Amino acid sequence: MTDKQRRPLPHEFHPPVPGFRVVSDDLVDGGRLGSGQVYGEGNTSPQLSWSGFPAGTKSFAVTCFDPDAPTGSGFWHWSVFDIPASVTELPAGAGTGGMAGLPEGAVHVRNDFGDREFVGAAPPPGDGPHRYVFTVYAVDSEKLGPDGDATPAFVGFNLRFKTIGRAQLIGEFELEG
Repeated sequence: MTDKQRRPLPHEFHPPVPGFRVVSDDLVDGGRLGSGQVYGEGNTSPQLSWSGFPAGTKSFAVTCFDPDAPTGSGFWHWSVFDIPASVTELPAGAGTGGMAGLPEGAVHVRNDFGDREFVGAAPPPGDGPHRYVFTVYAVDSEKLGPDGDATPAFVGFNLRFKTIGRAQLIGEFELEG
């Protein structure tokens, strides 16, 4: 097992919560990301839909994180929250900067590129496979707390205390050296 395979996922430091189901028309758990989710090719957030979340869910958050980025702290590709509990799907491209496809009231914070949008996979050539962890969080309040100027790390801090369920899909991508 390489060091990258042992790097923790963002929620492994959070208290355990019940799981639920998330699926996508655009990615398969454990499979290779399609060109649509790659920086410079499609750069499009995948379609995601979820079900089986806990009773008491009042909103959702969705993130995409690369724990294998050569930064020492991973790389946040996407972070959106305050998605109403009545919304159980985001269409492909919902993470674009124009926020088309996101429900009213959803808050999109800057990714680690500094943009308020989904940014696709962009591992350094020859760095080996990177995991892209798409996580849907069931939240116990309608508003998570941060505003659009928060960092993804601060969003994660708030999610640690307000998450009552979690679902994830992991896609991989690698650029040959």
